[in-house]
Amino acid sequence: MKKVFIDGSAGTTGLRIYERLSGRKDIELIILSEDRRKDVGARREALDRADIAFLCLPDAAAIEALDLVENPNTVIIDTSTAHRCADGWTYGFPEIGDRREMIRDSKRIANPGCHASGFIALVAPLVEEEIISPDEMLSCVSLTGYSGGGKKMIAEYESPERDVLLDAPRQYGLSQNHKHLPEMAKVCSLSRLPIFMPIVAPYYAGMEVSVPIFRDQINAASIDEIVKVYSSYYHADSTLSASTGSVVKVAHDADESGFLSASAFAGRDDMQISVHGNDERILLVARFDNLGKGASGAAIQNMNIVLGIDETTGLVI
Repeated sequence: MKKVFIDGSAGTTGLRIYERLSGRKDIELIILSEDRRKDVGARREALDRADIAFLCLPDAAAIEALDLVENPNTVIIDTSTAHRCADGWTYGFPEIGDRREMIRDSKRIANPGCHASGFIALVAPLVEEEIISPDEMLSCVSLTGYSGGGKKMIAEYESPERDVLLDAPRQYGLSQNHKHLPEMAKVCSLSRLPIFMPIVAPYYAGMEVSVPIFRDQINAASIDEIVKVYSSYYHADSTLSASTGSVVKVAHDADESGFLSASAFAGRDDMQISVHGNDERILLVARFDNLGKGASGAAIQNMNIVLGIDETTGLVI
């Protein structure tokens, strides 16, 4: 039985991974007591005992944790930003390119960022299929629930004395230096960083990433043609369960009476892609849970691939 350790299990992502894995019978969780979970020696021992270890830590702490690992066979899945663009690390979005095989054989896997996951799912296939030029100037709007901000933001939003400004959506990343931008450009092979507008809203979980494009930006491809590209790119893969299907799904009719709710996939681990607009202006939209396919669900999917089992095992899709 494979041993799994979660370094940082008290954080939002780590806690959700623990909740998902604690009921599984095919793995053994290495658990440190509350008085030992920050003990360097205990963490080093746990990391070296583990077949797979999740790092659910801030960037600097994730880098420090990596220095504790002495067992060359321990597979590290890092959920922080620290290694997403680093040499020697596999970017853990299996649906893009040949990354599924790379993840299966890798000892160092960088879990994608939540906003980045939606953008990459929408843009990477179109760049790969030469519908969008890698030199194109793109923009992206992303709505997220407040759980994406971790324990501090959750406490702020759920406080009975919260600031009235938290009652409305709030845009952030105003400097255009958001930490997800480098991975968005690198994985999509873009020569320019997109303009990125993340917005946190007063609901717990769920994400809606939108990329607006003019038709002349996509070699005059129509909505139907883009849907066909997505349908082919994300079609049921032979490595996935026939009963559950792909984690990334293409919807041909996704709107809800003219609306698209950002919370529609809260509590789930899959992602829905849809295309909207008209003959001139087109909207590419990805909806998923910022804590699911945007964080812990993606991490478990990557673990399943490393284990060589159905990658949807334990996922809600």
